[in-house]
Amino acid sequence: MNPRDVCFLAFVLFFCVISAKSQGPTRAIKDVGKNITKPADPSEVKSSKGLGHKKPKQADSQKVPEAPRGRKIRLGVETEVPGALTPSPPNILIQVVGKGQFQKVGDSLSLQAGNALELRCRGKSVRWRFPVYLEEEGEGRLRIKHFTQYSQLLVMNSTIADTGEYSCWSRYCRNSECQDVEDRTGKTFVFFTDLQELFVPTEDYYEVVQLRTNQPTLLPCQVTSPEAQVTLHREFPPEEVSVDGVDISFDAKKGFTIHRPRASFAGSLFCMASLGGIRQISTKYILIYINYPSSSPKPTIKASTNSVSLGENFNVTCTALGEPEITVDFTWEYPGQLVGRPPYVSECSSVVRRAGQVQQEWESILYIEEARVKDQGIYTCRATNLQGTSTASTRIRILQPSRILVSTDKAGDH
Repeated sequence: MNPRDVCFLAFVLFFCVISAKSQGPTRAIKDVGKNITKPADPSEVKSSKGLGHKKPKQADSQKVPEAPRGRKIRLGVETEVPGALTPSPPNILIQVVGKGQFQKVGDSLSLQAGNALELRCRGKSVRWRFPVYLEEEGEGRLRIKHFTQYSQLLVMNSTIADTGEYSCWSRYCRNSECQDVEDRTGKTFVFFTDLQELFVPTEDYYEVVQLRTNQPTLLPCQVTSPEAQVTLHREFPPEEVSVDGVDISFDAKKGFTIHRPRASFAGSLFCMASLGGIRQISTKYILIYINYPSSSPKPTIKASTNSVSLGENFNVTCTALGEPEITVDFTWEYPGQLVGRPPYVSECSSVVRRAGQVQQEWESILYIEEARVKDQGIYTCRATNLQGTSTASTRIRILQPSRILVSTDKAGDH
């Protein structure tokens, strides 16, 4: 080989070394009988996504992918990293959608009536809560089984009446004592849908509901589908009741809530649902307005005299102030009851103005005639309204005439 060829070969080798250093990272692609090295293309690198990033799939038509084999989930005590955000409580409730297939449950889920519902709750000591309708069936379509690491709830041959909230919570047990664990709870609202039945059935055609001024009132017209359009109506005169979200609001899981009850809402009301060209009405609710007191009565008691001579008459008066048109009922406890003395009581009420406010004054008077020794003791008045009961007491003393002893001298005694 002549010197020129040697120089040319050296130049080619030097150029190949420089070119190799300028290339990026390589990855090996194994081929049959060959080892070929190909540069990695950044566009081919896929970001890793867990199953939690995927949209939940429907139970009746799609499958939920299983976790990769060999990957173990360790349930134990998690160490807290300084400065890290506090993780949200784990959701221990899951739905079984197929053999070996599970999905987390959200705030609500919908199943067609007739399908089975299977829920699992993770924990060693699990308690369940479900619609009362299922509990009343006894050993029927509801089945609950407890296993080592979880508990299973199964509803067979579901009906629209099974619509409601299903929840579970795990308990921590040590020896024979158990206590609830606050961050180990799970719940979901299950709609069992039926296009022919838009409302969860009830036993009565009419239901009486009290409109109390001191608390919201619920009209429990639950629907079987969250997609149903529901309106509130008055029967007489026939008209639609305005639902503004302030005075009245609607929740598909509960029904209509009247947040500020007042007398104008009294009467016969019903709900109307529309879905898929079908319109149905609910149970009719007879609303009765009750002017509920803001507090229990505060009675005061006073006797005509606290010291009574034997054989004299006396009385004890109990007075209670309340809101106008709020009825107060009185009952008495007195010493004469023990010996069968019948009570003589008179009651009355009147409207009075105290401190610039109009109030209702209720009064009960207990009369005792011809005082006896056994009438001495504690007299108690109990005043009761719809909010509660309060008492007031006083003591009566019976005075007996003093005995005068007269001594006489016998004749002849000095």
